[in-house]
Amino acid sequence: MSVRLPRWVLGFSALVYAFLHVPILVLMVFSFNDSKFSVNWSGFTFNWYHRLLERPDILRGLRASLIVGGASTVIATVLGTLIALALARHRFRGRTAFEGFLYVPIVTPEIVVGISLLILFALVKVPLGLTTIVIAHVAFSLSFVVIVVLARLEGMDRTLEEAAMILGADEVTTFWKVTVPQLWPGILSGALLAFTISFDDFVITSFVSGSGSSTLPIVVYGMVRRNVEPSINAISTIILLVTTALIYAADRLVRNK
Repeated sequence: MSVRLPRWVLGFSALVYAFLHVPILVLMVFSFNDSKFSVNWSGFTFNWYHRLLERPDILRGLRASLIVGGASTVIATVLGTLIALALARHRFRGRTAFEGFLYVPIVTPEIVVGISLLILFALVKVPLGLTTIVIAHVAFSLSFVVIVVLARLEGMDRTLEEAAMILGADEVTTFWKVTVPQLWPGILSGALLAFTISFDDFVITSFVSGSGSSTLPIVVYGMVRRNVEPSINAISTIILLVTTALIYAADRLVRNK
């Protein structure tokens, strides 16, 4: 039996929701502002989006973000899928403790993760750059991939795998022809989440990035410190739309499992 909430509760919830999202909407609207100053509206234009292509620092940051996001997503997805399979299909000593440690990167503040990784890289004398950013992003996003793939594994029908092996397929063939197709929505969903986390990350990246390896969020932060202009609103709108689309796609894949 469903419980009807009072109208004032729904109204208050709507106000809170609007309070959180209206500033984002204002940012998106002012990315089309013809004025050089973000506080005054003087007309509609796409000039600020065109100017993004003329900014070499933004293009370098976008390239770095795509490289880091792509590399960390592939590594985290492969390792996360294998870890999820091991946890779901095998019983071993310390399994419960291992599952608990999966949530540590999720609940740990990003600034703590960034500082700890910076200390680690300094101890092992690894030069800061794109490589250290990829390692940091893999360490942070791996848990999300494992959790998503584990959720998919719980809803899988293992009798299909057993039937394939009874009919003569070996373990490798069964894995690629039966297990992976069933797992694919979870794997792809985890990969989308991992890429979104990597592409958006600023706090951890600011600690482990070196000279000449600034990702797009780092570049945007540097632009904000110098001057707030509509081009910042434009690049922020693009980042927001891309990440929203990726998160929506990941959510739809999980719901349709």
